[in-house]
Amino acid sequence: MPQSHSPPAAEAAASVACTSTASPKVLELGDAISGLTLEEARGLVDHLQERLGVTAAAFAPAAVVAAPVEKTEFDVVIEEVPSSARIATIKVVRALTDLALKEAKDLIEGLPKKLKEAVSKDEAEDAKKQLEEVGAKVSIA
Repeated sequence: MPQSHSPPAAEAAASVACTSTASPKVLELGDAISGLTLEEARGLVDHLQERLGVTAAAFAPAAVVAAPVEKTEFDVVIEEVPSSARIATIKVVRALTDLALKEAKDLIEGLPKKLKEAVSKDEAEDAKKQLEEVGAKVSIA
């Protein structure tokens, strides 16, 4: 009767974490790969790319779909400015953008308009806070 190989506790724990739909061969390969050093893993990737005629970049779209990317650039949009807040809003717009008086005034007419584009989350939130403090209605997109 053939002896069954029982994996060490760490390998058994890794196998348990896998889905039950994976074949024993896949589980065994996964356990072996997870035990490689970074240098060995890099060598394995190079070997498989050469042997199979593929590149790791060919699999990148699947990885992007699997892990959602956090948004890093935001737009600050002035939605509405009550007439009582126009002068204060123009002052804040000028401070945030270095626009001249006429350009700042033109910006807050015919809303909604983007005040800032592709800025960090902190910068967008700061601009929104300053504009809302003077009465403007602002959104971050």
